[in-house]
Amino acid sequence: MAIVSSITNHSSLPNDKGAERLVGPSLLNEEFKLSQQDSLRPKSFHDFVGQSELKKVLEISVKASLTRGEALDHLMLYGPPGLGKTTMALVIAEELGVKARVTSAPALERPRDIVGLLINMEPRELIFVDEIHRLNRISQELLYPAMEDRRLDLTVGKGTSSRMRSIEIPPFTLVGATTKPAALSSPMRDRFGITQRLDFYNYLELENIINRSANLINLSITEDASHQLARRSRGTPRIANRLIRRVRDYAEVHSSSKVIDTQVVNEALDLHRVDQRGLDATDRSYLGLLVKQYQGGPVGLETLAAALGEDATTLETVVEPYLMQIGFLQRTARGRVVTPVAEKHYLLTSSNKKEK
Repeated sequence: MAIVSSITNHSSLPNDKGAERLVGPSLLNEEFKLSQQDSLRPKSFHDFVGQSELKKVLEISVKASLTRGEALDHLMLYGPPGLGKTTMALVIAEELGVKARVTSAPALERPRDIVGLLINMEPRELIFVDEIHRLNRISQELLYPAMEDRRLDLTVGKGTSSRMRSIEIPPFTLVGATTKPAALSSPMRDRFGITQRLDFYNYLELENIINRSANLINLSITEDASHQLARRSRGTPRIANRLIRRVRDYAEVHSSSKVIDTQVVNEALDLHRVDQRGLDATDRSYLGLLVKQYQGGPVGLETLAAALGEDATTLETVVEPYLMQIGFLQRTARGRVVTPVAEKHYLLTSSNKKEK
């Protein structure tokens, strides 16, 4: 299977505002350049760990389309970043035995970008568009007839002499990925025959991913060590694979043993300030402000943002979701409130750091 990449201004790129977070779900700069050639990516449904219900649905659809000799229905994958939407699209293309074109919505700003993408397609080709909700109105309107009727409607000429010309295009599969499905226009959503969500991974699934990745990079790791990594990976395979690389780097420099054990994992991730629940310095600053200065809340988002020197949107979309997922934070009408378990975790880990 050939992969044609035309990603520019990728939505997963780190922003320009500050330091990259080791446990952030977005691609880091070092990972972005290698993301399409990443040897850790599974190549088949069998190798893809987790998302069992999603795989069952897609396996049936892929086998049915192969039996009929037709293109797979257009597919929308949604869910938080780092869970494998791009990887799943590439796996589908591999299973279908077709070429995959990988791009992102910001790379399709002009009509000619869409036209160039569709005109040069081969029959049953797969096109993957990341953060598809960011497509502008003109680009979406060009895709409507292409997705529904395999037709590209172009306006030729200007003013009163302009006319509409329709070009037939080969059957294809559009796979759109988004972290914000509600932001996608209704006409666009309606044209996807299959819509599926990717969920966060449990510890067992993450351990399997960690063991598979460790094997691929010739790294020996104990069962307890892989469990520790899974606990700190925030339910996200991208973070799990990133932590493996950082632990490997630490072990090569500071450990004489060829086997990664719990001690090495703890020492490496403590150095990167990633605690037992996957919280980093940003998360701890957020919790510490609520616990120590505001006695657990409630506190308004803008107040927290001003006190931390962060953008309110960044806190709401990057920091808070994981804290809510693990039951550390509640959003109420009066503001943000930490839970007793979060306060206990913060105070316990803070006291441990002081002892060290």
